[in-house]
Amino acid sequence: MTRFFSKIIVVLKPFYLGLMLFFMYAPIAVLIIFSFNDSRSRGTWEGFSFRWYEQLFNDPHTQSALRNTILLAIFSTIFATLIGTLAAIGIDRMKKRSRTVVMLISRVPVMMPDVITGISLMMLFQFVFRMLGFGGLGFGTMLLAHIVFNVPYVILSVTPKIRQLDPNLYEAALDLGSNPARAFFQVILPELWPGVITGAMLAFTMSVDDFMVSFFTTSPGVQNLSIRIFSMTRRGVDPSINALSTIIFVVVMIMLILINLRDKHLITKRGEDGNEN
Repeated sequence: MTRFFSKIIVVLKPFYLGLMLFFMYAPIAVLIIFSFNDSRSRGTWEGFSFRWYEQLFNDPHTQSALRNTILLAIFSTIFATLIGTLAAIGIDRMKKRSRTVVMLISRVPVMMPDVITGISLMMLFQFVFRMLGFGGLGFGTMLLAHIVFNVPYVILSVTPKIRQLDPNLYEAALDLGSNPARAFFQVILPELWPGVITGAMLAFTMSVDDFMVSFFTTSPGVQNLSIRIFSMTRRGVDPSINALSTIIFVVVMIMLILINLRDKHLITKRGEDGNEN
């Protein structure tokens, strides 16, 4: 009986996989198709057109939101990666009990709902501005908020690579004549590089994707793409949203293809080098 059900599962597995992929990508396919529809209606097709792409690129508010999104993602990724990497190294040097407490605290922002993080940061910024007597919410506060919620992801990405290091590696580099800075950059950092890159990619993705924290930590005059899309949907779904979503989807797919091709090339190269040896 068990063997019979196992055969059924094996036979139906491609069907379930295909059904899952259909439900995942069918909405995206519809969105892409109707981004080229000449009509505002999402239920009727009135001909192929680039009308909504032209409207999208001629919209100064959307262009400003896109620029803010890219700048936020780049700067928050750089600062969060630097802070998170150094923090992970410092945490690893702590005593066991202190390290456990700090790692637990660093995981809290990851598990906490974004709405709580956004409201908390908004209240903090307003309190600080009230104490100082000047300042207000805007691009700077949104950047600080993105750095804050990105740092834990970098710490969680770098920490496993630190634990894989030989604990005597740094001291060995110093014994062989390296100064502390050279030992870190030429010995330790290359070993941590995969975790650092993973943390940076997570930080960049989280920054581009974020809505809730950005919504509470900015002013009405400064928007990123997620806030811009939200404001557009409040007035009725504009077909230019389909065009914007299509562009984002295509860019992400191209990046994934390039990354997979690079990984495949590296694996092939390693295999060739192994055969030569």
